[in-house]
Formats: sequence, C-alpha cells, structure tokens
Amino acid sequence: MLKEYRSINEIVGPLMLIEQVEGVKFGELAEIEMQDGTIRRGRVLEVNRDKALVQIFEGSTSMNVNECKVRFLGKGIELPVSLDILGRVFDGLGRPRDKGPKIIPEKRLDINGLPLNPYARNYPSEFIQTGVSTVDGLNTLVRGQKLPIFSGSGLPHNRLAAQIARQAKVLGTESKFAIVFAAMGITFEEAEFFIADFRKTGSIERSVLFINLANDPAIERIATPRMALTAAEYLAYDKGMHVLVILTDITNYAEALREISAARKEVPGRRGYPGYLYTDLATIYERAGRIRGKEGSITQIPILTMPEDDKTHPIPDLTGYITEGQVILSRSLHRKGIYPPVDVLPSLSRLKDKGIGAGKTREDHADTLNQLYAAYARGKEAKELAAILGEAALSDADKLFARFADEFEDRYVRQGENEDRTVEETLDLGWQLLSLLPRTELKRVRDEYLEKYLPQPAETGAGGE
Repeated sequence: MLKEYRSINEIVGPLMLIEQVEGVKFGELAEIEMQDGTIRRGRVLEVNRDKALVQIFEGSTSMNVNECKVRFLGKGIELPVSLDILGRVFDGLGRPRDKGPKIIPEKRLDINGLPLNPYARNYPSEFIQTGVSTVDGLNTLVRGQKLPIFSGSGLPHNRLAAQIARQAKVLGTESKFAIVFAAMGITFEEAEFFIADFRKTGSIERSVLFINLANDPAIERIATPRMALTAAEYLAYDKGMHVLVILTDITNYAEALREISAARKEVPGRRGYPGYLYTDLATIYERAGRIRGKEGSITQIPILTMPEDDKTHPIPDLTGYITEGQVILSRSLHRKGIYPPVDVLPSLSRLKDKGIGAGKTREDHADTLNQLYAAYARGKEAKELAAILGEAALSDADKLFARFADEFEDRYVRQGENEDRTVEETLDLGWQLLSLLPRTELKRVRDEYLEKYLPQPAETGAGGE
C-alpha cells in the first residue's frame, strides 16, 4: 500500500511543494488525488531532506492545498512498448489519442533512456535518401546523424518535415525503416495536417506519432521528445530498424523549459532561458546514433523556428554546437514562391562526405556538390553586384553565373511537395545545370567525370548561348 501525504505546503503554477516526505527520489512519479477523486500525475523535480518539489503534468487548476492527497509511485515515467506502437498516434505522455486500444507492452522503458558509452558508438556512414535535392545533393543526411532544420515563423517547415517522413529511406533496406514523429506545442490544425498526411500516403503504417498540442500543459511538452526517443530506441536497438526521428518544434520545447524554470525561481541565463539549456538539449540530441554490434540506428531531424529569424538566438545557437550541421530555410526564397525554400549556402551537413561517393550514392557526387556550391555562390555575388551597379557593370562570365543562380533556384532548389527525386535524378539535374557554364569554369570537377557525365550541347540545347 502506497503512503499518502496531505502535507502540501504550497502550489505555484505547475509546481507543488510537499513536506514531511520519506524515501522520495528525483524523477519519481507521483499521483495527486483531488477533492473530487480525479487523479493527476506529476514528477519529482527536486528533493531536499523531507521536502519534495513535484511538477504536475495536467496543471494545478482547481487544486485545493488542504484537500489533495499525494502518493509517490517509486518509479520514473515509463513508456509501454511493443511492435504494436507502429501505426499509432499518442499524446505527449504516450497515451493513445487515435481512439485505438491501449498498448499491451512487451516491456516498459524509462523515458530518460540509458547512458551510452561513447566507445560503443559506430561512426555514421550510410546515405539516407530523403527525395529532396537540396538535402540529398548538397547537405546529405547520413544514418545515425542529427541534422536540424532551422526555420522561421510562417515558413513551410512542417510541409518539408511531412515530405521527408513520407519519402525517407535507407537504400536497399526499405523494409526495416521506421519513422518516429514528435510534435510539441503545435496547433490542432497542424496536428490534423500531420495525421491526415501520414494516413493518406500510407506512411503511418511504419510510423509512430506523438502529438502535444499548444493548449496541453507545458510539463507534458518536456516529456514528449523523450517519449519519442524511447520508442525509437526500442525499434532501433531491440528490433533492428533504421529509425528516423523528426522533432518539431524544439523552440516550443525550450519555451516550456523556460516557463518551468521561472516557476522554480531559478536564476535565468541568456534571454531568460535556464542556464542548463545546452545540457538539456544535449540529452535529447545525443540519443541519436549507431551502436557497435546492433543492426538498427537512430537518425534525428530536429526542427526549430528561430525567433525573429535570428541564428544567434540561444536555441539555434546551442543546437548548432551539439548537432552535425543544419539546413536553413530562407524567407527570401519563400517570398519568391520556391518550395522547399532551403538556403543552400549557409546550410551544412558536417558528415556528408562520409555518406556519398561510389557504392553509396555515385562516384561524381562530391565533385558536383563542390562545383554547384561554388557556381551558385559566384552567381549570387554577381546578382548582388548587379543590384548595386546595374547589369551593365557585369562581365559576360558574371552574367552567365547570375543566370546559373536563377536556374539553380528554379530547377534544383524548387521541387514539388510530392516529388520524390532519386539521388541519381538529383545528380543528373546538377550536371544539366553545370552544362550552362563554360567547361573551363568547371574547375572543381575531375576531367574523367566531365567526360562521363557532362551533357553535350546538343543534348541540352544550351551550347550556342
């Protein structure tokens, strides 16, 4: 029989202080029975001698200090898992929200995961095809990598996330690929968009969705990504699947962390976020990777909206330190009507060189990638120069590169929301664009690849220009 406590001292926001407790541990689950018999759950945030501070998941509205009873359950938050979680939609605390039955668990896992020995990690090296040219061709995603998408308010990051979730695959191992999707602090309309999109395309059959709505308690938002990653670890390391975890929106998660930190009266750090924001984000991001001797892997795409499109804001700034690159969405490209509006030049995948080349994508991938970057950068510079001095000030070569930059944005960056390009199609498209430039300007591509892959003028119709 669990001991009941009526010694509640005070309730502030989502926090409850209980006195005269015995044997309570950090992270332990608590049940709070209200005066009408309803049960709310909480988690121990802090223990100081005979006092315990509890986070209440469902909020403290209508709670009476004198009439509530608290029981400590002697365990942390756990997620019941089995293969039946595939194809299901859960709330932020792992409870079914698709009107389906409860999961009959094969096991229950602590959502904080187990510490992973760094020596046990395998180096990410296998290409994941997302079907999006700006990712596959220029910022290649590698199995076991964490590659965030930096977006802004009003940009189509949710549509891009849904597209990647539909299309992503490890080539040659499609049957063992799964998606774990966690949405934090999103609106009801956004939640319906994701659920309907996954169901319409059939990708829900290999997916697990965790949905935390904007009107759900902030405390629940803290648990949501950990629920998702616990499900991913089970599928990857117990069932040998390649799992892609998409987390949106990390900014909402950090805002919830700031709200709870303020309720605890903690000393704030940059912009009011708690000083441990870096450490907290690392406990999420570092759960990606591959383990020696295990067939499965976890690849992460966290999505965050940069407040005021500011890359130096604490959330994108700290995320950039922990993850292996970033894909940045551009508001100017979005205004031009280009989807997906990926800003190629500041985007980066630090592990791309490990996942491309012969046997993985194609032998010419690295050379074409470097040449496309260089040509696009020069074209953008030429366009900026023309905006200041007028087009007459440009040399013939500069005009050619400026035209290349426009064609690159219109044909390579722009693609349909349901357009799933293979990596070969992406590479061939890159060669078609490079054929717009004189061969003497293609200095970053080896001669044997120019001979083998560069379209001849008769094939492209671009020779006489």
